[in-house]
Amino acid sequence: MSWNLHQHLGLNNKDNNQDKVKWQSILISMLKIVNDMDAYASGYSSLKLKSNSILEMYFEIFIREVEYLVRTGMLRKYCINESNQVALKGRLIFAKQIQKNLVHQERFYTRNTIYDHEHIWHIILYQTIALIKKLSNSNSLHSRIGQLEFSFSQIPSKPVSAKTFTRLHYNRQTERYKKAIDIATLLLLNYHPDIQCGRNNVLALMFDMNELWERFVYKSLRKYMNEEEGFSVNAQKKVPFWETERQTTPIIPDIVIKSAETKECLIWDTKWKQPKDSKPTSGDLQQMYTYAGVLNSEKVALIYPGYGGEVTGKFLHFKDKEDRVTCSIINIPVEQDISLWQKKIYECFKIWECART
Repeated sequence: MSWNLHQHLGLNNKDNNQDKVKWQSILISMLKIVNDMDAYASGYSSLKLKSNSILEMYFEIFIREVEYLVRTGMLRKYCINESNQVALKGRLIFAKQIQKNLVHQERFYTRNTIYDHEHIWHIILYQTIALIKKLSNSNSLHSRIGQLEFSFSQIPSKPVSAKTFTRLHYNRQTERYKKAIDIATLLLLNYHPDIQCGRNNVLALMFDMNELWERFVYKSLRKYMNEEEGFSVNAQKKVPFWETERQTTPIIPDIVIKSAETKECLIWDTKWKQPKDSKPTSGDLQQMYTYAGVLNSEKVALIYPGYGGEVTGKFLHFKDKEDRVTCSIINIPVEQDISLWQKKIYECFKIWECART
């Protein structure tokens, strides 16, 4: 799903330009609250964003990720090097020796193994740094890019294609490069003239709005829900659901809230869409039915952005819990003021939690 939120919500506005600015502002605010992409920094509070510029935010995140890699130690790899040397080091390549050094017999054309920073991971990062230098108008970023260029000064400029990214395989050593490489992939494949494959020079920045909405709701609840209220909030908590001799498959509710006083388990599952005629799909209801059964919860809810209030129904066919397991449909109105929107999410939870059917 793209950043154009009003299309996904089915909202219309006569002034499309004003509407786009509004939703772009909302998206940037949500991304600043949900800072999981910036896992190694303190958060987005210090991001120096241009007004309404999602692209600049991506530049900032990428530069901070690369700064982290440089600060914690750049990865070294073994690679094969063939070159002319003034000393015999490694294996002499006789064919190339005759071809290149017939006149200069004081040189040796050898093949040897070196252990350094020159490998594909750093080649990709270096090309992305160079691209951001061309695209960004931020003086602060240019200053930091200059420092990074010094760290990558020995990295050669080699061709990078779409296949380059498909050939990358992450392991224990390279996993910490993933966030930076993900953004590098997004930037290079959508802009770089050598590999854009006929595309226009426009970055197709896309977001998983379901994931963003889920994390935004979770962060909002955490912001206003403290220990004094007696609730604990967990996101993406895995619960074993099906297993064989070789593997276990879990279910993963979006948000699980537990009451310290009553030990009651409450479940919120977020959906970035608007249900047709305010009616959830059978698949969504079956999912919530499973969550309620496995986690022994009598109160679950589907959380949507938009207008429509709250509708509560009851799950049938629960043994020993007939007419007690409820599933609510909660529509939370979107607010341009992000703090107000977060507070409204918490208020909707309190109203829903206190209601007894």
